[in-house]
Amino acid sequence: MRSLKLIKPRRHGDERGWLSEVYSERTFAEFGIVDHFVQDNHSCSAAVGTVRGLHFQLLPHAQAKLVRCVRGAIWDVAVDLRQGSPTYGQYTSAELTAENGHQLYIPVGYAHGFVTLEPDTEIVYKVTSFYAPTHDAGIAWDDADIAIEWPMSPGGPVLSIRDTKWPPLRHFRSPFVYDGRPLVPVAV
Repeated sequence: MRSLKLIKPRRHGDERGWLSEVYSERTFAEFGIVDHFVQDNHSCSAAVGTVRGLHFQLLPHAQAKLVRCVRGAIWDVAVDLRQGSPTYGQYTSAELTAENGHQLYIPVGYAHGFVTLEPDTEIVYKVTSFYAPTHDAGIAWDDADIAIEWPMSPGGPVLSIRDTKWPPLRHFRSPFVYDGRPLVPVAV
């Protein structure tokens, strides 16, 4: 398994706008990210305060993700689900915006979720395994034991029915194994 990383691609700009290399297999390998991405997903959330998560796929279809915001802004969260990890059940977060261009790499063994900070926010993310509905899983976004401090708008949260039904972490038996790399808060 790999370490969670905040990636800040450079933008080369002029009077026309900018260009950014958002993914290069060679560059990412220099960061220790050697995953083979097989699918790109694109989601749009209309309302501020929309929460999506905390999601993951179970083995053997577990997914590493590379998440970026292409319109608006999100507060992105990853929760350590690796049994035996000294940071099991802890989270880290980063603000990803279309303006800052930052990306969050989330390895296998973490739950992922986000809340939208602006209307009509869009994210694009790469995954390392195809979507497998029979292996789709999640934990409660508002689990008191994890105590995520969501930056919630007055009208939030806006949730899907599915995301209101995930169990708390204490009721989840994790198949993910600690790899010796504890969760380290991402440097913003």
